[in-house]
Amino acid sequence: MSPPARWAPFPREAGPKPPPPARGIRMKRAGTTWWGKRWVEALERMAPDDAGRLARGRTYARTGRTHDLTVKPGLVTARVTGSQPRPYKVILTIARLDDATWAKAIAAMAKRASFAAELLAGRMPEDIESAFRSAGTSLFPERPEDLTTACSCPDMANPCKHVAATHYVLGEAFDKDPFLLFELRGRTREQVIEAIRAARGAPARARRAGAGKGAPCAGGAPAIATVTPGKMAAKDYDAWREAPPALDVALEPPAAHAALLSQLGAPPGWTEERSPAELLGPLLRAASERAREIAMAEGAPRGRGRG
Repeated sequence: MSPPARWAPFPREAGPKPPPPARGIRMKRAGTTWWGKRWVEALERMAPDDAGRLARGRTYARTGRTHDLTVKPGLVTARVTGSQPRPYKVILTIARLDDATWAKAIAAMAKRASFAAELLAGRMPEDIESAFRSAGTSLFPERPEDLTTACSCPDMANPCKHVAATHYVLGEAFDKDPFLLFELRGRTREQVIEAIRAARGAPARARRAGAGKGAPCAGGAPAIATVTPGKMAAKDYDAWREAPPALDVALEPPAAHAALLSQLGAPPGWTEERSPAELLGPLLRAASERAREIAMAEGAPRGRGRG
């Protein structure tokens, strides 16, 4: 992270610390997903010897002192109510990826069906970085110069507790909506998914177009196969003309478990720290795998013994 820019410090005024505003964002826990954790780790790598400021930043995040958070391509802004009557302004900037880089990353994503399935389920594929690596970049900030911070507080530390609070609140926002990471890098959820669909659909359309072309005949028109039905007796209508081919059925596990739960999100009044998909996902996965074992005769149903 590059050194923070600073505005003129606020004059310190005596008096109690202002309470958190009603619109403050109260973070419960940041980094509950692997992508949210990567974002939080990026902050903690910047201040390995300043656990105190990071702890105060977490306290600010939990008590709702961060508010007016906005995420735009390349830019995050927030206000943090600190010890002064006027909130401090925090700005985080990260480079937007250009069109050519996005095109390479999306082309790499389109080669993996699991990527599209995970993204449609509202999750970030664990190896998404491989797609961005192939485009010569990273989705997450890795070097100090990848992320620039600015805060209007007088603290010259980098990060200050207000920047840390914003970073933690943003990490929880990423946990809930991984597509904010894409938006921060210059693409919306709809743009990424539509681009992946278009890239994956192009080869299929080409194959269908090729398969639909008949072999040309002498007159230039495609040859059309003709079928002449033979004579059949009434008793033959219900009889097999030949033995049916053997059926080879394969039940593949889904690329993304609990996809529908992830898309629906938490219902109104949900108070658990973990989402419904996180709580119920392992149960759905176990049930799905057991059903597959039974269907493919890989195991027998367990009966209840008499006790």
